[in-house]
Amino acid sequence: MWPGNTADVTTLLPVIDRLRQRFVIGRVCIVADRGMISAAAIVGLEERQLEYILGARERGDVLVKKIVMENDDPFVPLLIERQTGETQLFVKQMMLEDKRYIVCRNEAEAENDRKDRERIVAALDTQLKKGDKALIGNSAYRRYLRKTGERKNTPIFEIDLGKLAEEARFDGIFVLRTNAKITPLQAILRYRDLLKVENLFLRTKAVMRTRPIFHSSDAAIRGHVFCSFLALVMQKYLEDLSCQAGVVPEWKSLLRDLDRLQQVRIRHRGNDWVVRTDVAKPIADLFRHAHIAMPPRAKQMAPPKLVPPTKSARKRRGRPRRGATSLPISPKAA
Repeated sequence: MWPGNTADVTTLLPVIDRLRQRFVIGRVCIVADRGMISAAAIVGLEERQLEYILGARERGDVLVKKIVMENDDPFVPLLIERQTGETQLFVKQMMLEDKRYIVCRNEAEAENDRKDRERIVAALDTQLKKGDKALIGNSAYRRYLRKTGERKNTPIFEIDLGKLAEEARFDGIFVLRTNAKITPLQAILRYRDLLKVENLFLRTKAVMRTRPIFHSSDAAIRGHVFCSFLALVMQKYLEDLSCQAGVVPEWKSLLRDLDRLQQVRIRHRGNDWVVRTDVAKPIADLFRHAHIAMPPRAKQMAPPKLVPPTKSARKRRGRPRRGATSLPISPKAA
């Protein structure tokens, strides 16, 4: 856990060192996306002689951009099966300045990138006909424009076909840098596992509604994060049990039905009863998969023991104590 203004790239090496020391890990292979990587972090990984699979910045890194734009080696097709279909991937690898790079092209993402660019260019063409003053502040538009000249001290812009062709070379492309002695397919599969991490953050924040977080002490923050992590562990365990039973749980609906599951104590004709609300079928199935018996619909209970009344504390009279937020009023202010 770090202060809110801590840059992600500065946290990678300290966490690695702490985990290796705490759990006595031998072989370590770091898998991280480009938001966690800096030149200093890569140097630190190599000084520690650690293996890594790192996402590279396709447009920001000069070497990576050179690989994408200038290397014409053929891609090798790979096929990765998924539950909802198949994702066709093409890969190639190369060495550049003693560094190993793996270039991967995702056909589905390439098609999405192409459609997004076509929509942007169509909107850009419409805006250009109205005037180009408002286009320069839009980064999505600006990357496809070029300046053609001056007219009455007003710059004139047009769509740059060369930039469009250059952007098309990056459609569906992501580049990995690695020093691990593994195949390109193994590297890509391990890198794609980061999607599971993003999905866990999404579950914690959205599905389990653990944000926003408002706390006044570090201990409260740590407790909140611990409860969120514990909820993730429980959810993962229940999800595994459900999948073994051939059921894919829908967590938003399950959480809503669990909120409605309540138990109240009532007195009827001199008898005390504990009554449970009706349970939805998905909740009953979840309890059965977890091997937990559902409480009975109604159960008679012994009446509660009467507690003799205690002497109430004497009420404090006079003016209330001044709160922590109130300030004393000086005579001049009064």
